[in-house]
Amino acid sequence: MFRSVKTLSVGGVAVALMAAAALSSVAVVSPATALPAWAPAATAAIHPGVQTFTAGSQCTANFVFSDGSAVYIGQAAHCSGTGGNTATDGCTSGTLPVGTPVTVTGASKPGTMVYNSWATMQANGEADADTCAYNDLALIRLDPADFDKVNPSIPVWGGPVAPSSPGTAVGDFVYSSGNSELRLGLTQLSPKKGVSLGDSGGGWTHAVYTITPGIPGDSGSAFLDANGRALGVLSTLSVAPTPLSNNVGDIGKEVAYMHAHGGPGASLVAGTQGFNGNQLPLG
Repeated sequence: MFRSVKTLSVGGVAVALMAAAALSSVAVVSPATALPAWAPAATAAIHPGVQTFTAGSQCTANFVFSDGSAVYIGQAAHCSGTGGNTATDGCTSGTLPVGTPVTVTGASKPGTMVYNSWATMQANGEADADTCAYNDLALIRLDPADFDKVNPSIPVWGGPVAPSSPGTAVGDFVYSSGNSELRLGLTQLSPKKGVSLGDSGGGWTHAVYTITPGIPGDSGSAFLDANGRALGVLSTLSVAPTPLSNNVGDIGKEVAYMHAHGGPGASLVAGTQGFNGNQLPLG
């Protein structure tokens, strides 16, 4: 049995009927073994939090991934959705196909969407309602010309220090960096610190409140837990029962699903900068 929440989709932030499932983990690629050498965090043009544009839809990139030879950056699967604001079930909602070009801010050439959880679930006939509701990850393979422009660290906060999190308890701090166009380039508003409202659905989703809240265009943003571990991907904005809270899909489960269902063998890359959660008030 699961509890649903009435929601809506606006711009880059999908707002969905919520459901539940289980927890898993995924291997990490350390900066020492990933190829190529990462650009310095202070000057890298491509990093978690940059804007992505898929057929005109603006979202925010989350984590950096690598398989040792190629470099990928993540975004939410719903960023390539074609079904409109109310089409939020990944197993039934329309999506652009794998192979779709994606413009990544800071890159000299378009990247290519090589994995989309919505397309994968539909191709595999996924029937689990919880998986359909929360599995919201796409991977964009960057052009090799742009590999040396990438750094995997989360702006301001540093990390991630590990590729997945065991979850959050009510009141735990969480950290993110969004980059919606609606902020009009005010980068001071990009870093967000907040608190968890607890996990639900066996760890598939994490509800959070942040200052400032995630807004349309922040969809896909990376979230870290209180210890700097990769927690998840900003997927939804709740209207009820907790208005203006954000829902974060669990990255460990999403990457495990990708690996188990024929997606790229890429793993989430640790940041080159150590985690520091004491950069803003609330700490």
